[in-house]
Amino acid sequence: MNITIVGTGYVGLVTGACFSEWGHNVMCVDNDQRKVDMLHRMEMPIYEDGLEALVRRNVEAGRLHFSNSIKEGTAFAEVIFIAVGTPPGYRGAANLSYVEQVGREVAENMDGYRLLVEKSTVPVNTGEQLKRTMSKYMKADIPFDIASNPEFLKEGTAIEDAFDPDRIVVGVESERAAQLMREIYEPIIQKTNCAFLVMNIASAELTKHASNSFLATKISFINAVSRVCELTGANVEQVAQGMGLDRRIGPKFLNAGVGYGGSCFPK
Repeated sequence: MNITIVGTGYVGLVTGACFSEWGHNVMCVDNDQRKVDMLHRMEMPIYEDGLEALVRRNVEAGRLHFSNSIKEGTAFAEVIFIAVGTPPGYRGAANLSYVEQVGREVAENMDGYRLLVEKSTVPVNTGEQLKRTMSKYMKADIPFDIASNPEFLKEGTAIEDAFDPDRIVVGVESERAAQLMREIYEPIIQKTNCAFLVMNIASAELTKHASNSFLATKISFINAVSRVCELTGANVEQVAQGMGLDRRIGPKFLNAGVGYGGSCFPK
């Protein structure tokens, strides 16, 4: 299948490289010409273990391409993933201007059915906003679908996570969109037998935020326990071990420390 990924940051480039490794023809689009030039020289704009080798192998195989044109990307593929930044704006609200711009340019250039997939972390009901944008800027009455496919990759093990996912979450509103998403992920589903969960768009969008919030809560909780340990003479590592061996809780994200941060959890 031909797939376009808009955005060559952490999510976009890793996703594009992995899709091409699974046998799809992928075009990664970025409006930053400097990044596109770097990628043509096989220089990675981000670091992730194993990424450069994965990109190089699939470029040489003719399955991975780079461009600075959304118009070209829209013509290239029926399925277009949005993997652009959604930086926090005023009072922490996500800035969706880049997402909206992608929707507008795809709508202005599409000449047939397209499936536009949210890969970026976006607020719930962004899918509804994208539908309005697409309808507003299309030059003709052309069918399209919106989908949500949140990423659950961890920096440092992103490629490993992509090739051995816990689950694949897809939010759609039509059987056509569901079938296209299934076709994209079929190679990894066959290999790993991972869960492929189909739900509505809002549920998929919220699954991402609920997952992040729960993990952030575990981090904050064990830090609160750590403060109790300091007051009582208890050992927080031993307490965490005792908690983590309960299969209902699990040992991950129970390391007391400085708290959570980064580009994902605060959203």
